[in-house]
Amino acid sequence: MNFANGALTEAVYYILLSLLEPRHGYGIMQNAQTLSGGRVRLAAGTLYGALNTLLEKGWIRAMPGEGNSRKKEYVITEAGQEVLRQEIMRLEELVRNGRALLEEVHHEEYGT
Repeated sequence: MNFANGALTEAVYYILLSLLEPRHGYGIMQNAQTLSGGRVRLAAGTLYGALNTLLEKGWIRAMPGEGNSRKKEYVITEAGQEVLRQEIMRLEELVRNGRALLEEVHHEEYGT
């Protein structure tokens, strides 16, 4: 599966990572902040807009509701996991290429 939209935003990346386990909105916000070391802070509007888009794409699904609870939980789908795997491979390639070029420049500058 190839996702034609290219790179994921950092927010979507952390939302998908957070949904490897079922979570409700507030839990997703907390987990994204924790995973990113505090850099990614999702506002409610941003989060729920992203969740709606991810639902439409089939990358996540809503869990069946429990009783009268208003808290809807979400979880990543197989399609979402594949998108996440592809994004991780893309990010690893970026890091490999950057390290290789920096190392090359370092060797040229310092002759090591």
